[in-house]
Formats: sequence, C-alpha cells, structure tokens
Amino acid sequence: MKGFILAAGFGERLRPLTRRIAKSLMPVVNVPVICYALHLLKEAGIRDILCNLHYRSQDIIDFFEQHASFDLNITFSREEEILGTGGGVKRCERLIGERDFVLINSDVVADLDITALIDAHRAGSNGATLALFRTEEAASLGSIALRDGRVVDLGNIRSTGIASDLIYTGCAVLSPQIFQYLRTEYSSIVDTGYCGLIENHRIGSYIHPGIWRDIGRPLSYWQTNMDMIDVNGELRDRLSSALGIQSEIVFPGAIVHESARVENSVIGDGANVGENAFVADSVVLPGARIPDNCTVKSAIVYREGMLMMS
Repeated sequence: MKGFILAAGFGERLRPLTRRIAKSLMPVVNVPVICYALHLLKEAGIRDILCNLHYRSQDIIDFFEQHASFDLNITFSREEEILGTGGGVKRCERLIGERDFVLINSDVVADLDITALIDAHRAGSNGATLALFRTEEAASLGSIALRDGRVVDLGNIRSTGIASDLIYTGCAVLSPQIFQYLRTEYSSIVDTGYCGLIENHRIGSYIHPGIWRDIGRPLSYWQTNMDMIDVNGELRDRLSSALGIQSEIVFPGAIVHESARVENSVIGDGANVGENAFVADSVVLPGARIPDNCTVKSAIVYREGMLMMS
C-alpha cells in the first residue's frame, strides 16, 4: 500500500509565520510537522510515499534530500498551479495505481494507528474509511455525521443536519473508486471525492482514541508545541525511533545567554535569547531574537515580530 501526504498548501491561516517557511516545515518541538505524518506511515510499514508540492516546494525537497528521504521511497508531485486536495490527488492517479492508499495531511500531530485504520477499512468493504476524532470543538471545526457507523455528511455540506462531536483528522484509507469523482482542476477532495463516495458507495469510519492536534492557525500551532512539551514524550520517542530525527525543546543551535531564564518554551535553531531575558510558555522560531532584558510570555516569536497568544 502507498501513502500520499498533502503538502502543497500556502499555509495562509498561519501567516505571517509561513511567509518564510512552508507550512509542512513549520517546526513542532523543533521537528518539521510533516515528519509527524511521515513517521505514522513508516510505522505502518508504508515505504512508497507520494507528496504533492506547490508553495516553497524546493525547500521541502531540500529537507528530504538532507535526510536521505528517511530511507523511504518518496515521489514528489510538483504543481505549477496549485490544485487543492482533490486535484492534487487526481493528478497522481497513474502513480497511485489500482490499489487502496493512505491519505494524510502534512499539518497534523497525532499518535494515530494507521495499521488499525487499514484493518478497519478492509473489514468494512467501503470506498473509503476516514479516521475521526472526538472534540468539543466539532461544531466550529466542521462535524462529521455518521449513520450506522458510516459517514453521511461532512460539515453539513450535504444538508443532513446531523450533529456530532466528531471531526475528520485529515487521514483516510481510500480505494481507487475515488478517482471517478475527483477533478483535474483545483478542487477539494471533500466536495468531490468524499461526497461522490457517500452518494454512490460507502464511507466507513474509524474513531481515533489518542492524540490529535492541528497546527492550521497560530493559536493551535502554539498550543500543539506546548502540549508536546508537557505530555507527549511517548509520541516524540516514536518519531525519533521511526525517522532517526530528535525533537529538542531547546535546539542545540540556539544561543541562550547564561543569565536568561527559559521556562516551558521551545527555542529554535539559530534563535538568540539575550542577557537577562525571560521566556515562558512560548515558541521562539528559528533565527528569531529576544533582546536583552526582555520578557516574553505566551507568545510565538519569529524573525520579524511576535504574536501574543493570551
């Protein structure tokens, strides 16, 4: 089985943080977020992986080359014009072939068991099986409607009016049936592929019981980093074991003055924390600078400025 990582987006909701960096390379505890998706695929024994690219595509390719593709077979699909989640997958129909494949977003952090998701898909004989997650924020994020364990609506785009506390995690097992509903032009896989499968086939569900975080906005990006410091040491260990890449709360290439105080914060590569500075509950991105005698609390610091999270 092959994997497909969606990594072409502009990361517009994360701006200004993504003006210099592709969203999929945004560091979570100093590891590019795409690695969290990649390690889940590798843990499941998936070694052939497609990855669509558009915004800052060469940066992503360079990152994989620096790490010898983590001993995986990576094929990049560079889109001259961005095609969206639907068009991006449709463009790779020939490369994917006529077998089921795993689709995963590059901007989520989770301890999802992809092997269990695949098993659920095979047992259900569905056109797709979506990994779902329970959250009190489902209504605002776009809840997934189920009937008898099968997906019948996503964010109420089919006007079923069925509410739930479930959201789509951005990970699914898809059958080749989906290609007959996808479009070659810019499009959403939800509007085209998933709705087509709901109307003409069946979409199964797998409820993920563990950790799931999305970094799509500055607040959720900051919160994900804070969570990974506090409670997710096991996930960080799994990532290190699978990919040989170590998450570091304070990156070895950071410069922190001996008189500075750093509490519950992530300090990135090449960041500089000045004399008598105090940093708490914050993310200091690579290359950012905190001046001498400066106090920073609950913030994201980047080269050009700072975003306060409270």
